Amino acid sequence: MYKNILQNIDNIAIWPTISFVIFFSFFTVLLWWVIKVDKKYVDEMGQIPLSDGNEKNPSDNLTHLL
Repeated sequence: MYKNILQNIDNIAIWPTISFVIFFSFFTVLLWWVIKVDKKYVDEMGQIPLSDGNEKNPSDNLTHLL
């Protein structure tokens, strides 16, 4: 039943190609980003789940303005 429905759709053969191009493009860009990303940024992001949230960001400290 479903096979007959899909066969009756015009230009159905283009959708697997479009899906593959989107899939391949996404993972190519993701691979490029992983290779080019700053390792310091990766280490900083990796430490976020381990922090207890009590650290103060120096930019949040307004006492230096007084």
